[in-house]
Amino acid sequence: MTVKRFILLAIPLFFLNCKSQNTPLYIGTGSEGESKGIYKVDFNSKTGEVSNITLAAEAKSPTFIAFAPNKKFIYAVGEGSEETGVSSFKLHSEDKLKLVNSVSSNGKGPCHIAVNEIGTKTVVSNYGGGTIAIYDINTDGSLNEASQVFNHNKGDKPARAHSAQFHNNDLYVADLGNNAVYHYVLDNGNYILKSDAIVDMQGNPGPRHFALTKDDRFIYVINEYGGSITSIEKTASGFNRIDFDTTLNDDYEGQVACADIHLSKDERFLYGSNRGENTIALFSRNIEDGTIERIENVSTEGNWPRNFTLDPSGKFLLVANRRSSNISVFKIDTKTGKLSFLQSIELPNPTCLLF
Repeated sequence: MTVKRFILLAIPLFFLNCKSQNTPLYIGTGSEGESKGIYKVDFNSKTGEVSNITLAAEAKSPTFIAFAPNKKFIYAVGEGSEETGVSSFKLHSEDKLKLVNSVSSNGKGPCHIAVNEIGTKTVVSNYGGGTIAIYDINTDGSLNEASQVFNHNKGDKPARAHSAQFHNNDLYVADLGNNAVYHYVLDNGNYILKSDAIVDMQGNPGPRHFALTKDDRFIYVINEYGGSITSIEKTASGFNRIDFDTTLNDDYEGQVACADIHLSKDERFLYGSNRGENTIALFSRNIEDGTIERIENVSTEGNWPRNFTLDPSGKFLLVANRRSSNISVFKIDTKTGKLSFLQSIELPNPTCLLF
């Protein structure tokens, strides 16, 4: 084979291989500025490159989105909406989503949505209303009206349900207003309240989001007001607080507004986002006793990192900087957990990144 012929054959194979490494990334946004809804980009899991930015579906302030387990449907909250605050979208074509239906969020300011492991239920957290609503999902991906609604408001202090996650037969809810993590358990097809505070969140740190280990033993709660992470161990007799760590640099004195938290793929490292300081805090994690230790804080190369995610390979971390309208891409050193900035792309008001 001549050199020229080899090159001609190799070039299309190279580009075909690069394309095969592309993973779709869907992006929820706030509706301020130029944002129009849910966007889609292609992410190259070999190089960290981002390409082909398209508007997948028009929607009003879809600030948080979640996949069905089969990845044929995406569920979104409309944070600026009250009456029809939850929507189901079907992956309609390579770049487009098609609206299936919308239902009431049963509370003002829906800000988070999660789907259970088998794709039969979804839960919405209503920040403004202080409620959580649970919905049954039909086989065609559509949502029924809420089957259960739990109101966390009590007394004069308003509840602020901020996030919820299913884990096996458990449902956990972080309520920033009540300064507590709630625990619900599945009983005969419905969820019942087991505890309205699994541990004492000392002071008023404001639990916002949380990450759970795969073995269901540890929960890591990031606190919006406190600039901190509360580490919790689940035991046969209940829950114990085992660690409490700041997410901020020692010399930082500005606004504190922690947002999101994720474990690395091997669960040896923990990451948290600091709005205000505009950093990602990196922690090493003791996989035996669950305690963590902060290693460093890295600039998000943008303003107001509301959400971030790790790509499916576990080798890249992407940050949605809402106020600066950009997504920053970092390479992860899988041995140390440390981040190296690769690039930034412009996209209007990103708030949620979904692989």
